[in-house]
Amino acid sequence: MTPDEAEEVVHEPQNAGAFSLATILDEADDQLEHPDFKDKPQGGWDEETKETEAAQGYCIECEDQPAQVRCEACADDYCEVCFAAQHRKGSRKSHTTKPIAAASIQKASPSASGSQGLGNGGHQGDSDDELDQVVSGTTTENPVVLETQPDSGSTVGDWFLERSKFIPLRLTLGERKYLRLLEAALNVSEYTDKIDTIGFQLSKAKRIVHQIRELCAILGGLVLSADYKQGQELFSDRDFAANEEFYQQVFELGRRHKIMNPDKMRSTYGKLIYLLQDSQTPEVKNMLSFSCVKPIRTVYTVLEEHDALDLLREDLIATATKEIYSEGRMRREIQKDIKAKEKAVETLSKKYSRNGLSQEQVRQCLYSIGDNHSFLRTNRDPCDRMILYLKQYFHPTHPKDNKSSLAIKSGKGGARLSHDHSKQYAYVLQSLTLWREILHDMFHLWYLAESDLLSDNVPYRLRDTGQGLNRVQAAPKTSRMMHAILNRAQRSIGSWVGSSVIHMGDHNVPNALMFIDKYSQIYRILLPICNTISHIPSLMDKPALRSYIEDEFGSEDGLCREILGDFFRHGFDGSGADNFFDAGSCIDGRLTSAWNWCSSLEKKRFFPVFLLTGFIGFDGDW
Repeated sequence: MTPDEAEEVVHEPQNAGAFSLATILDEADDQLEHPDFKDKPQGGWDEETKETEAAQGYCIECEDQPAQVRCEACADDYCEVCFAAQHRKGSRKSHTTKPIAAASIQKASPSASGSQGLGNGGHQGDSDDELDQVVSGTTTENPVVLETQPDSGSTVGDWFLERSKFIPLRLTLGERKYLRLLEAALNVSEYTDKIDTIGFQLSKAKRIVHQIRELCAILGGLVLSADYKQGQELFSDRDFAANEEFYQQVFELGRRHKIMNPDKMRSTYGKLIYLLQDSQTPEVKNMLSFSCVKPIRTVYTVLEEHDALDLLREDLIATATKEIYSEGRMRREIQKDIKAKEKAVETLSKKYSRNGLSQEQVRQCLYSIGDNHSFLRTNRDPCDRMILYLKQYFHPTHPKDNKSSLAIKSGKGGARLSHDHSKQYAYVLQSLTLWREILHDMFHLWYLAESDLLSDNVPYRLRDTGQGLNRVQAAPKTSRMMHAILNRAQRSIGSWVGSSVIHMGDHNVPNALMFIDKYSQIYRILLPICNTISHIPSLMDKPALRSYIEDEFGSEDGLCREILGDFFRHGFDGSGADNFFDAGSCIDGRLTSAWNWCSSLEKKRFFPVFLLTGFIGFDGDW
């Protein structure tokens, strides 16, 4: 014990006597300190906080986003997300804002923003910004939150330009061969079984390196068996570091394929991401002597590399990337659209082909944007259809009866919320609107999720969340984007029913991968319901089925109303978990309740109608 420590021991008993149960429970307990607490900064916490201020033109709350609104009551500047999610609470709920003119928003210099992220304790420093650029392939400091449609002040070309930053490039035929090899190697790999476990004597870093090298060796063997000449060129010296570019390319095309096709790689993508996540740790990097991660190739990065971004501002871009569907259309109209699209693609590919950028690569970029449109129609449009059904059958202005009422009561029918018809209608409408906005920006969210997952300065911890061991990791960039989407949905609705808590990095949603997997399943819930409703008229054309429907449900309209009413009531009733923190009315709890309704569909009296319309399951193909 040093003389200073001895002196502290002599003087502490007087204060230690005051540290008792009575003083802890006293009203002035906020002034009480534990006698052994020595980590308090000199001058106090409040004093240090006052010494740092947000850079001019930035939000005073998060300090890393440009200020967009000024609170008229407090005279402080906030970004829209922080004002809605943090400031406008409790007694400040009545505070009003006025927008800050764009000209008055001054961006801090690179040196100022860097010092701000480190000195003020911001969650995004220089390394986070660099990782944003690596994952998204862009150099945008503050990504613009995409609107559902182009703003009135922006052109369609600007909308395509911004959105292309997050649209992965479609795989070529040669890349698809390597994709099959990657999937085969991941299928036989036992990576997560060996790494995410407790009780191994070998250090975790050594186990990670061993498993990564083993997977790379399997890939090398598969390449050698598929193409002996290429395999000999790549792996003759068995040097993993020398083939760094090859491994990065194979892992990148796997990530790119998954983003474009969420239904694919359902059992292998998580294994791949966890492997890459571990490979980013400094200790593993040093032992491996090479990096496994490279930027995702997007439409924007390819065109920017060859100075061809003007392609996205062409008037023909909408025609060249249009998705052509056949539902409810005449063959002549379909053929006309096909010819117009082919002509637009050929015109643009010839105009923008140049040295290093072939016509086929230009076509690939255009087809990739078209794939994004197809994704939106499959995943986002069921939300639009359900919103239309909700307004058509259950709008508060319509006459009410027992079948038309959406009222729920806690404890009745498994519900854990109590809403009257109008409140439940608003609750369902805002939930479907929020899901639609999330799916509209899913590619953007996916990039931010990978950025959080592959960050080398946001560690994870292995924890039993009640559903086995999971990697619990904070996701600051994904969380911020989600708050921006929530704020946009709240403004479009006008009022909000229930909680606005977004779970991220806890036992409900352990990490960004679980978040992406959770919300990419929305269409699996809504699409079977939409398809069943749309097929009911064809059932009415068959006399036997028509008689069954009329006897059981009264009419075609009565059947649709019963199916939709049951889903809108008990698919959004807060059920599906043991407590209000895991389900209830929070943002993630709404999706939990919908999944809970799906699990009980077989007990509903209208379940035979689902089977008659071709229903296989909520995880089946339609």
